[in-house]
Order: sequence, then C-alpha cells, then structure tokens
Amino acid sequence: AAGGGGTISNMCWGANNQGQAGQGNTTNYSSPVLVGEKDTWAKVAAGYQWKGATKSDGTLWGWGYNSQGQIGDGTTTNRSLPVQIGALTTWLNCDGGYNTAGAVKTDGTMWTWGKNTNGQLGLNDLTARSSPTQVGALTTWSKISFGYIHTAALKADGTLWGMGHNYWGPLGQGNTTQQSSPVQVGALTTWLDCGAGYAFTVATKTDGTLWACGKNGYGELGQGATTPDRKTSPVQVGALTNWSKVACCNNSAMAIKTDGTLWGWGRNQYGELGTGNTTSYSSPVQIGALTNWSKISGSLGYPDAHFVAIKTDGTLWSWGSNALGALGDGTTTARSSPVQIGALTTWLECASGYKSGIALEGPPP
Repeated sequence: AAGGGGTISNMCWGANNQGQAGQGNTTNYSSPVLVGEKDTWAKVAAGYQWKGATKSDGTLWGWGYNSQGQIGDGTTTNRSLPVQIGALTTWLNCDGGYNTAGAVKTDGTMWTWGKNTNGQLGLNDLTARSSPTQVGALTTWSKISFGYIHTAALKADGTLWGMGHNYWGPLGQGNTTQQSSPVQVGALTTWLDCGAGYAFTVATKTDGTLWACGKNGYGELGQGATTPDRKTSPVQVGALTNWSKVACCNNSAMAIKTDGTLWGWGRNQYGELGTGNTTSYSSPVQIGALTNWSKISGSLGYPDAHFVAIKTDGTLWSWGSNALGALGDGTTTARSSPVQIGALTTWLECASGYKSGIALEGPPP
C-alpha cells in the first residue's frame, strides 16, 4: 500500500465547477485542499472534470462530473464528494480520460465505464456504461491509459493493445479502422509503458527505446518534423535506449529517462513542455538539467494543457496552462517552466485532470 500502510492525504486543486475537487461545493481552488479525512489512499486518476482513486483496501472511489457515467457509481449524477464504486475490494489501479474511466483489478482483469462513442471502452459496442464493465475475459492486464477518444493498454506479458477512434492511426494497426474491442499492436512482448493523448500514442519498450503512432500535426510523434501528419504504425523516436516512463497531454508528450531526466515534445501553446517558452518541438528536448524526476501525468481537454510531476525527493511540480488554478501553485498564472506546489517532500502519486490536479501526500513508504 502507498505510504507503507500509513494514512495518506488525498489532495485536489483547480477547477471545481462539477465538484471534482471533492469538497462538497463548486468553489475553485488554486492550491491543494484535503479531500475528506486522511485515509489509506493508494492510486489516483483524473479525467475531464472528475477524479477517481483507489485505497489500499482495494476499494474504488469517484467524484465530480458524471454525465456519461464516468464516476462509475451506476448513475449520471454529479458528485461533489467521493462515492464508493460498488463494494469490491480488489481494485489495483485506475485511469481517466475524456468522460471515460477504467481500472485493473488484482486478478488482472480490466474494467471500463463512461463515454463510449468510439468504442474506447473496448466492450465491442458503442454504448456508454455507468458502472464498471469487464473488457473480455483475460486476466493478464496491467495498465490502461485513456486518450481523448482512444485507449492504450498493457498486459503483464509485455504486449501492447489499443481500442477506440483510429482516424489518425493511434491504435498502431497500420490502418485507420476504428476498433471497439482491444487489438494488439504488432506481436512484440517487450512493451514497458504507454500513454495516450489526443489521437496519438507513445510507448516504451524494455530495451529502453521510445515509440509513437498516430497524429503528428504538432510533432507529437517526436520525428523531427510534423510531416507526414500521421503514422498508423509505431515509429521509433530517435535511437536512444534509456527511455522509461511516458505521459501525454492533448498534442504533447513527456518522458522520463532511466537517468531521471525529463524530456518533452509536441505542442507547447501554454508552456506545457516546461521548456521556459511556448515553442513547439518535433523532437524530444530536455527540461532543465535535473536528474531526479520520478512520476509524470498530463491533462486532456481544451482549452487546457498542463503536466504534474513528482521528483525522487518527494516534491510536487506542475507547468503549463493555469486557468482556475490548474497548477496548484496558488495562482492562475500560466507557467512555461516547472513550478513547485508548496514545500512538502512527501508526495507519493499524482494525476493531471482538465484544469485541475490530484495528488496523494503522506508518510514515505
């Protein structure tokens, strides 16, 4: 469990027009505020105007905007306080997208719910769900990552899968055919991490290489150019072999290398690449010179683009657009370089939502 079993603070900030800050009201907050009381929170997720989280007891919770059932409580009623999703105690991790949500259980099954207009839930139809619904019958799923209207997922056997909208080729199938059930990306079993943005996907392999497919209008595929404007099969980003973790934000992407450095590429309209400017880059550029970046998450939805990250020293950072306090730094000023959120050094998990964020803070593991 996060925090070695100790109590953890669930903190939210930013836009709260739909109750996504979990305060029982609709007041915006430009600095982190505690959601309820300290508890044994373990993982967090953020989508378009809603939040989700798991606890170390295996329960799953959601709050905020619920027009498509994305909270997963069987209704389409907004919630300004966390509500438990079902009664199961086997939830492991969760992720959120644009009015969609999903989670993996401890038994390796994958479940999705919310908006499904393009088959992004992987349930072989285009029907929205207001409660978690199992994707197939397999028990080997390890991670799910939602883009705007497509989804990427990893299995424990190292295979990479996609589902949903595919006009730009983010499913990596070599075509532009929409898929409402998971389809495997190639035949490799060496995929390590994945992230989904607006119509593109990035992923790393166990050999440390970095790959991308889909839309490339802002250089989000990292190919050194914005032409061609799409790649329907994964293409390697450069030749380096020390890439590790990835995250996407609308039309931009960021990655952490095994040496702890942070890199970004793609659109940079609001300074979301953290490079100190608003210049877009079609190849990865390093953000500062630090070597202690640990975790990274990006937002989805316009007009908003920002990232939140945690360093190995337990500090919490954010950058990009800052409407309604999305960066949590106590202001509404956009930042083109990482800015620290408060002074605490005990942050454990983080997720970036539409004009908002969520993070867990507590005793170190």
